[in-house]
Amino acid sequence: MRLRNLVGSALLGVGALAALNTGLRYEGELESPLDGDDGSVRWRGMEVAYTEAGSPDDPDLVLLHGINAAGSSGEWREVFDALAADYHVVAPDLPGYGRSDRPPLRYSAALYEDFVRDFLDRFDEPAVVASSLSAAYAARAAVDDGSSDDGVTLRGFVGVCPTTVAGPSPPKPWLRELIRSPLVGAALFNLIASKPSIRYFNADHGYDDPTSPSEEWIDYEWRTAHVENARFAPASFISGYLNSDLDLAAALAELDVPPTIVWGREAEVSPLADGRELADASDARLVVFDRAKLLPHVEHPDRFVETVEETLVAGVTA
Repeated sequence: MRLRNLVGSALLGVGALAALNTGLRYEGELESPLDGDDGSVRWRGMEVAYTEAGSPDDPDLVLLHGINAAGSSGEWREVFDALAADYHVVAPDLPGYGRSDRPPLRYSAALYEDFVRDFLDRFDEPAVVASSLSAAYAARAAVDDGSSDDGVTLRGFVGVCPTTVAGPSPPKPWLRELIRSPLVGAALFNLIASKPSIRYFNADHGYDDPTSPSEEWIDYEWRTAHVENARFAPASFISGYLNSDLDLAAALAELDVPPTIVWGREAEVSPLADGRELADASDARLVVFDRAKLLPHVEHPDRFVETVEETLVAGVTA
């Protein structure tokens, strides 16, 4: 009788967990967080969504969002329209994020490096503005790696708190598989991507002013982290599999255009000391934003747009 009760309780617990996970799934259609024309490209069997704005006759500017549990092209929401006044701006949702397909792959840095290279290669000498790990992926795309293909030629490069490491090193396979698991993993990710967690990580990592992200934006982050298969790309991020092995300083130093690094003075996860060291090693221009952490382009959009424009003008005249 005791064994039967234990088995019955266990089955009830599994059923309740499954029901909870299903109940937290967002079943609606995820709209673009940016004001522009929506499109998609087919890449390795996946539909990768993007939003574009500005005249196609203007220089191409690709915006690559950072990677986290709720990453999306919406990271550029405060600067997208202003940049589109002078540039043909294109902001994709990386595979596994936002409105792009999210197959249950074991995502890797190599996959994202290949995607960024192929996406940038669609344009004729694009400029790129990239955040966090995506900045390393873009730098890799621009470097001649000695293969039969040369690196992508860039018109300009702006990296926002660029890094090659945003998870444990070396990677932790048990953690990735735990988050990928259907019941416990889904429940764990639902906890990581809950609204209280999103608010905590925004305040602790992203924003100097914790009131900067609106409730509307927090709701969008929650929804993008609760669509079907939302946990698989973040599972690789959290466990360290999206870390890049690129020598970032050397790659930035090899660029054909003078790179700019943007950093928030109050950043703690990627402290300003890292930015100064990277700028010194790569001979890059370092622009420090006061009262900002990892998202200076959201908290200080006007100055950020000016910094991008200064960088692109410098690239043209270099």
